[in-house]
This record gives sequence, C-alpha cells and structure tokens, in this order.
Amino acid sequence: MEASSLLRPFLTPSSILPRLNPKPFLLPTLNPKKKRSRWRSQLKTPNPPLIHRHLSSNCKPNRVHFLCLAVPEELTTNNAPESDPEPLFSRWTPPRPLWRGLSALVIAGQVVRRALAGHVHRRNTLQQLERVGPRSTGVCLLTAAFVGMAFTIQFVREFTRLGLHRSVGGVLALALSRELSPVVTAVVIAGRVGSAFAAELGTMQVSEQTDTLRVLGANPVDYLVTPRVIACSLALPFLTLMCFTVGLASSALLADAVFGVSINIILDSARKALRPWDLISAMVKSQVFGGIIAIVSCAWGVTTLGGAKGVGESTTSAVVISLVSIFIADFALSYCFFQGAGDSLKYAMG
Repeated sequence: MEASSLLRPFLTPSSILPRLNPKPFLLPTLNPKKKRSRWRSQLKTPNPPLIHRHLSSNCKPNRVHFLCLAVPEELTTNNAPESDPEPLFSRWTPPRPLWRGLSALVIAGQVVRRALAGHVHRRNTLQQLERVGPRSTGVCLLTAAFVGMAFTIQFVREFTRLGLHRSVGGVLALALSRELSPVVTAVVIAGRVGSAFAAELGTMQVSEQTDTLRVLGANPVDYLVTPRVIACSLALPFLTLMCFTVGLASSALLADAVFGVSINIILDSARKALRPWDLISAMVKSQVFGGIIAIVSCAWGVTTLGGAKGVGESTTSAVVISLVSIFIADFALSYCFFQGAGDSLKYAMG
C-alpha cells in the first residue's frame, strides 16, 4: 500500500481549502535522516495546495512529511461571549483605618444591644473589673500625685507673687477635677489596660480561638467584648475620684512645705471653688473615656491580621487611636459642659 493512500484521510482536499484559514497549521512527522535546512524550507512553504500535491505525488515512507491541518477561522478567533461589565466598586476595598473605624462602631452598637438584652457574662465581667480597677490603682495614684505636684509648682510661684495665694487651692481643684484627673487616668488605663486588651484579642483572632467560640455556640461579643467595656466604664469614674483626691492632697502638701502656703488655705479655697457639677462632669468624662478605650482596643484586636507582627501593630495602633479619641472627646465634652463665663474663682477668693 502506498504512503499517499495511508495519509489521505489526514489531508484536507484542495477543494475546501479556500473556505478555511489561509494560514494552515503544519504538523511535522519525525524523520531523523532529514536535514535541518529542509525542515525550515518546508515550514516556510506558504501555499497549502502545493504541500497537498507534494504529499500525494512524492510521498515515501522513509522521508519527513508534513500533515496540512487547516484550522477554521472560527477556532482561531476569540469568539467568547462578552461578560457583563463589573460594578463600579466591585473590586474596591476600603482603607484599613476606615474599615477598623466602622468595625468599632458596629461593635459598640452590638455591645449596647447585647447589654440591654441582658447577655452579659458575669464571671468574666468581674474578672475584667478586677483587672481594670484594683490592679491599676497604684500606677494611677502615683501618676496623679506627681502631676498634681508639677502643676502646683507652676501656679503657686506666680500666684504668690501677685498676692493671690488664697486662690491657689481653687485653681488646683478646678484644674484637677475638670481636666487633669479624667484625662490622666484615661491615658494610664489606655496604656496599661487598652494595650493588653488589643494584644489578647489579637492573639485569639490570629490563632482562631474566636472561631472556636462560635463553633461552641458562644457569642464572642458577649464573652470577650461586653465584659471589658462594662469593666472600663464602671472602674474609671472611681479611679478618677481617687486620682483627684490624691492629686489635691499632694499639691497641698507641696505648697505648704515648699512655698509656705497653708494647707487650710488651699483646702478652704478648693471647697469654695468646687461645685457638684465639677465632680459629676469628671465622672461622666471618665465613663466615656473608659468606653472609648475598651471599644477601640477590642475592635483593633478582633480585626488583627498577619500573625505575631499583626498583633504588635494592632496593639500600638489601638493605644494611639485611643489617646487621640480621648483628647477629641475631652474637647467635645468640655465644650458642652462648660459654656459661658464662670464665677468659681470669685467665690474661692472671698
């Protein structure tokens, strides 16, 4: 049997070649005796019918032959149906700070809703309350004492030169109650407790412990977030009152020992200058600050990504955002609480 008859089923007749792609795809069959130059000359042959005639007339089994497989034009063009255009923001992801800020708002809403519904883990709440309150008392009182003494040095020197030593106690009492005690206490708690909250929840997030709580049927917000928010909101007002007392006492002792201003004069001036609203505003501020610290720290913890490095970044970022939020909230609350001209020092000097 001739080779041309064996190859004829694989060859495309010249009668249908004009209907197909004018540039056919050539498949070589191997013959080790053929030279490389002959390969190239046959590969560059532009006319498919000539190849067909050459194979049908001069085909021998011991030579290299080319099978001319003409590919239809429909298969060489990309005729896939066009997909519908994607929505405008389908691939857009919000920046991570914005995403975390929104998650903090969502967590705050969940905490309020779950707490009002009574879904509070009592034992965990008591543990966190002990952690925020008694274990943080020492560092808060020490900080308040030195802040009060530093504040006293700046005021007593100037007021005694002007003969206003009877108003020193009122100024110190107002500054400590309205601003210094709530802010200093919140800063200490943010550095000590807020960082611990963010690191603890971040470690639980990257190690998938929060997913384990969901599998076990426990709500992570009820078990992890709500107890911390309640503990901070309840403990900070009491810490603020204690810091105010210690700060005023240390200021009076320093003024009596160094500048010769009697303790009785300072305490009497403070009593005349203070109003109940001053202490109430301090407690309200500290309660707001405690909620901000707990919510921001927990939100940054549960949105941690990237393993141990992500835990460190979340901890640092949580403390920074907490401090900035505390100062912004302090300005807003002070603007709302204390408007108009005050007359507290007028009573302190009488």
